[in-house]
Amino acid sequence: MMRVGIYWAPRIDDPLHELGSTWLGRDTETGATLPQPALPGLDIAELTRDARGYGLHATLKPPFRLATSYAALREDAMALALRTRPFALPPLQLAEHHGFLALLETQRSDDLQALCDACVAGLDAHRAPPTEEEIARRKPERMTEAQRQNLHRWGYHYVFSEWWFHVTLSRRLNEAEMAVVRPALEAHLGDVPAQPRRVTELCLFTQAGPAAPFLLAERLPLLG
Repeated sequence: MMRVGIYWAPRIDDPLHELGSTWLGRDTETGATLPQPALPGLDIAELTRDARGYGLHATLKPPFRLATSYAALREDAMALALRTRPFALPPLQLAEHHGFLALLETQRSDDLQALCDACVAGLDAHRAPPTEEEIARRKPERMTEAQRQNLHRWGYHYVFSEWWFHVTLSRRLNEAEMAVVRPALEAHLGDVPAQPRRVTELCLFTQAGPAAPFLLAERLPLLG
């Protein structure tokens, strides 16, 4: 069954789109497979497999199965975009986060948090509730009480105050892998993550089935 995620993704004319897509080996805009840079002694395709499947993005509303229809979701997402003004995204930086390499905000953004919260709550009528198996895979026994409540109410535990902006660029790495991958990725990205950019769109990503990669279906401009 198709899943939909509401994401931030770099604009097509942002050099981060090309660099990030090349690193992951896939362009979510076109679905094209891209040649990845070489890593000495490591298989970059394996290190980026999961991130490549999800595509270059930061999650606003986590992927969910539709309880309504794509057209109904799009209508409400467009209404949200129409009342949201574009805003500055804080400079990004490459960092280790729970063992993964990801682009993170250099400072918290109230505008970004507000947009994320509006997506989670305002579009939730379109989300089919998770199955018991899906809940079990999240391992709720390892969560805080607040996270368990989020999981059961919103289908995901990292929402609202538990959410953070991140663009995942690797799987979890061990110390030896990190010593190779991080400097290579820093060299690949250069100063592009820190360049000024604005959040001007909501991006709707779709996944045709459980084994399918996510594709960018639409960019909805923020027009508030």
